Amino acid sequence: MKIRKNPYFLGILAIAAWSTVATAFKISFQFFSVLQVLCFSILFSFFSIFISAILLGKFEGIKSQTKKQWLSSAGLGLINPVLYYFILFSAYDALPAHEAMIINYTWPIFFGISSAIIGKIKVSKFQIIALFISFVGILVIATKGNIVSISLSNIWGDLLALLSALIWTLFWLINLNDTRDPIVKLFSIFLCGTLYSITLLIFSGGFDDININGLISSAYVGTFEMGVTFILWLSAISLSDRPHKISQLVYLTPFLSLLVIGFILKEQIHISSIIGLFFIILGIIIQQKSK
Repeated sequence: MKIRKNPYFLGILAIAAWSTVATAFKISFQFFSVLQVLCFSILFSFFSIFISAILLGKFEGIKSQTKKQWLSSAGLGLINPVLYYFILFSAYDALPAHEAMIINYTWPIFFGISSAIIGKIKVSKFQIIALFISFVGILVIATKGNIVSISLSNIWGDLLALLSALIWTLFWLINLNDTRDPIVKLFSIFLCGTLYSITLLIFSGGFDDININGLISSAYVGTFEMGVTFILWLSAISLSDRPHKISQLVYLTPFLSLLVIGFILKEQIHISSIIGLFFIILGIIIQQKSK
């Protein structure tokens, strides 16, 4: 099998890219405001998706979409990338990168329980246990391990990171019944997100104080968080005859992210954050095994 068609190779590339973006977020905020990083990263993301759609021959599918599908994309584009990444970036702006990254990583727990509720499947006791364990992890991180006193160092940032996980869950739940080709859907959603972004930049004056460092860092975020990496991941899942094995690679992301954050940003990674991350991962694994 050729390397370019090896699902594990593509999956590892996606994980490697996602492991760097928490660091890239923090670097971007040194040069641009949260709103500027949001808007320019969406612009660059759409550009990378546009090129990918051309190379993958997806334009016939894009042109054949119905009016209802375009309206769906317009609504989804407002949720993600615009609303989701605005809240996520705000969380990263308020918190140390490792703290925001780990708390945001709780989204699989919310997704599993929400899917069960929407599908009218009884939520198992294991899912409740998984949720409880993951929230213990969040509490350990938010209190820097001082659970007894419940002294939260930055409750606003922690809530933003948690809210971003909920919005990500909402986005994918809405997507469950959308049978469009994933690349076609991604193109349409990000096209709408780009139009929203241009509008935001015009009315916020975001074009007034542009600098090359901000553009480069936003281009990196847009390409390797939102754009090409999604396509790599979708390709890895679709090419694999055991997609659940590919999806388990996601567990590597937060640990690799911590290494990159510590090495480049020189953030002090608290032992409480490591313990909290293990609780969150344990909760996700328990939930996955309970299905």
